[in-house]
Amino acid sequence: MRNRIATILLSALLFVSCEPKIKPFEDDLQKGNITIARYDRLQSRYLTTGDYSALQEMNTEYPVETRTLIEKVLQIGEVVEPDISSKYLRFYQDSTLQILISDTEAEFADMDDLNKDFSKSFSRLRKSLPNIPLPKVYAQIGALDQSVIIGNKSIGICLDKYLGINYPLYKKYYSYQQRTSMTRAYIVPDAMVFYLLSFYPLSNIDKRTQLERDLHIAKIMWITNKALERKIFQTKYVLLIDNYMRKHRSRTVEQLLSQDDYTTLLP
Repeated sequence: MRNRIATILLSALLFVSCEPKIKPFEDDLQKGNITIARYDRLQSRYLTTGDYSALQEMNTEYPVETRTLIEKVLQIGEVVEPDISSKYLRFYQDSTLQILISDTEAEFADMDDLNKDFSKSFSRLRKSLPNIPLPKVYAQIGALDQSVIIGNKSIGICLDKYLGINYPLYKKYYSYQQRTSMTRAYIVPDAMVFYLLSFYPLSNIDKRTQLERDLHIAKIMWITNKALERKIFQTKYVLLIDNYMRKHRSRTVEQLLSQDDYTTLLP
């Protein structure tokens, strides 16, 4: 878990500056509901059958997501290259990736549980942080590169990183400890942690001690646990934050996040 904390702060997610346009779900957001856009299904259609209409829809309905995937996640070229569509298709023709696509679509054929969890958790989060906007959330299939992609008020979930602790392919590349968090149960928690970090990053992170980094991510994890109404993140640093907030019940979540002297959080 300690390694997980370090990578969350330094390299576990990809930030992108543009805002995906997920128009079909804007009405849901206005009503306070979050529905995951199934960009992954368009990917699957194109990458397994070569369906050109799926590629067209990816480019017209999800231009930012497609650019981010190709240029930032996969890093196979730029979307303006004349042969980028063919390059993108060839990249996923690897037999392992084809299996990954198939297994991902089977595992996540239904995501109603995640939609409900996103909606309820962010609703609770906004009671303590009312200025946090509801994110637009979309699902995609990467190549085991990233877990979560954060844009401007958007969250991209790489479903291929959440296929379960016993998924055979994971056993070749990840330790048991790493695989414990590569499950469906971590999708909403991870997304919320990364989204909060985009609004409340640790300032001057390069000059911070490891303890300060651990305590900062622990604050984010503690807030996420509260929004989820379950203790999915349980580290000694999260426990320190929990004990601190129990002793200082008048402190708000905003005050906790703005607190920059981390020595005050220690017993």
